[in-house]
Amino acid sequence: MIPNPLPGQPQLHYREESLYLEDCQLADLAREHGTPLYVYSSGAMLDALAAYQRGFAGRRVQICYAMKANSSLAVLQLFAAHGCGFDIVSGGELARVLAAGGDPAKVIFSGVGKTRTEMRQALEAGIGCFNVESEAELEVLSEVAASMGLRAPVSIRVNPNVDPKTHPYISTGLKGNKFGIAHERTLATYQRASSLPGLRVVGIDCHIGSQITEETPFLDALERMLDLVAAVEAAGIAIHHIDFGGGLGIDYNGDTPPAADALWAKLLARLDARGYGDRQLMIEPGRSLVGNAGVCLTEVLYLKPGEQKNFCVVDAAMNDLPRPAMYQAYHAIVPLEHVPEGRGHAVYDVVGPVCESGDWLGRDRDLAVAAGDLLAVLSTGAYCSAMGSTYNSRPRPAEVLVSGSHAEIIRNRESVADLLRNERLPATHP
Repeated sequence: MIPNPLPGQPQLHYREESLYLEDCQLADLAREHGTPLYVYSSGAMLDALAAYQRGFAGRRVQICYAMKANSSLAVLQLFAAHGCGFDIVSGGELARVLAAGGDPAKVIFSGVGKTRTEMRQALEAGIGCFNVESEAELEVLSEVAASMGLRAPVSIRVNPNVDPKTHPYISTGLKGNKFGIAHERTLATYQRASSLPGLRVVGIDCHIGSQITEETPFLDALERMLDLVAAVEAAGIAIHHIDFGGGLGIDYNGDTPPAADALWAKLLARLDARGYGDRQLMIEPGRSLVGNAGVCLTEVLYLKPGEQKNFCVVDAAMNDLPRPAMYQAYHAIVPLEHVPEGRGHAVYDVVGPVCESGDWLGRDRDLAVAAGDLLAVLSTGAYCSAMGSTYNSRPRPAEVLVSGSHAEIIRNRESVADLLRNERLPATHP
């Protein structure tokens, strides 16, 4: 029997030496729907959500799923059905929330570059709050809302200058990052916001980064946030909710992030100690709800031995699964079925067909593989399909959602015709 490949993915297991997600045999799904193929576990997503819900029992908390991690409509529908709101960063994401049946009153609109059109769309939908990220944005949002005869509910995103100890591309709470209002400018920014005719101050927000695996950055950011709440309210501006963002990491390769309920027990104890335990709280988890719920299935095309490197060429590529190319990220790679006795092992770089040296899914992996084998790239529920592209005119993969023994296509595989549909040849040539 092959051992369970990765702690932290309880819904993923070998049964009679074939890999299953919940009660669905992944090799069967790969053969039925083709590869590359994303498969997500609804049970794993709900288990991750339940950890947050346990941690918040008895508290006034709105969990807003940060949908940039995975914006598939079926995933959004699942979280909406279990009480979640949504953290969005574009008008397109707002449209997805509405299409999935989400409640616009539970939507928080984040992001540094909201356009006037997006602001109008969000105001017309009646979203719960804008997380404002610059003083210039305050002025524009007030102008747009006032022109519609409305007052936009706003929360100011504070940059607390806390090091999340994560990859620099996903660190968002340091002075050198583009996000949020500088800690030192917070009070003056709130005073300006409270004076503008098209705004209504409702909260304060902080988000320091992603894939954070230690509790200390969260605790440090909390203390700085509460200092600011005290200063803003001393100036006569009420803060109705406190938004702590997201960023909790997952287990990719022996990572040991705190459990969501354990982390929030410590954060809530600090809130209680400082007299803020009865406040309305908002959080915006993304990766920690979906990351370990997904796998990407791929077929081995060729084995290419070399003097310095052996290459295992598969049909999934950086356009399908961009995290390794973008962040040098690690994803475990395992076989879908038992490896025949006697087949030799070798160390391979697992690479895709895209014409870039950066097109790799795994470096230096010990595998016993042959052409035609099926592999699973693990922990690909977050920032994988959502960040995919059609580079090299490669259509994007299909997606499947499993629940117990039931599997259902939730995104059809793109065709080349889909890629060409919106393009036009000029009527005349230059």
